[in-house]
Amino acid sequence: MQTITLHSHVGEDGILHLDVPVGLTDADIEVTLTVQAVKSLPEGSWSPGFFEKTFGAWEGEPLVREDQGEFEQRESFD
Repeated sequence: MQTITLHSHVGEDGILHLDVPVGLTDADIEVTLTVQAVKSLPEGSWSPGFFEKTFGAWEGEPLVREDQGEFEQRESFD
């Protein structure tokens, strides 16, 4: 048994179209479909649990912040 989670969008016609690769050919299968509306997130917001799932997940070479050089003096508008 295999569980596949998909995130899709229903168009204005109200019909959900799915193409699901299952890795089987010429086989009978049983499919159970659960449809649940997803709450829209405000533009630019992070999905719930994003930071908990991704914090500390980097597995590449250590990240190094290079020297930032001298800070340029900008004109004051006071």
